[in-house]
Amino acid sequence: MAKNSNKVKKNTNKANNFKLLADNRYAKFQYAISETIEAGIELLGTEVKSIRNGKANLRDGYCSFRDGEILLLNVHISPHKNVGSFFNHDPLRNRKLLLHKKEIIKMKSNTEKKGMTIVPLSLYLKGSWIKLTIGVGKGKKLHDKRQDEKQKSIKKEINSALKR
Repeated sequence: MAKNSNKVKKNTNKANNFKLLADNRYAKFQYAISETIEAGIELLGTEVKSIRNGKANLRDGYCSFRDGEILLLNVHISPHKNVGSFFNHDPLRNRKLLLHKKEIIKMKSNTEKKGMTIVPLSLYLKGSWIKLTIGVGKGKKLHDKRQDEKQKSIKKEINSALKR
């Protein structure tokens, strides 16, 4: 019986491994993210292969509500190179996000506020599953971006001074 419990522990350790596949640094610069949530994605086989090879681009992506579901739009996943064109996927197709109903309702209520939108932040491997972190954010104004850059440069200077 003790051997079985050890096997369970090994499996849970594997599930906690994260491997970042794509990151949307542009969204973190353009939006003030107030809330994040982890979602699964409905993918085709060739899309999974391409994402594992690092051929995904989240930069122009956003999420939209349609028929009580959240769809991921305008995310480019390159076609897999070792598959013929007949079996390959459309690079910019709409992909359904897998969330619980309560989470969808919560996200919808958050985005109904003025200026709020849902953007993809990162795409990563969690165990054997591909997950997406989405965030509810409000677009930053130019002066907000400048202020963030100033704070970042001040922080860099402090860190470099402390290392000396």
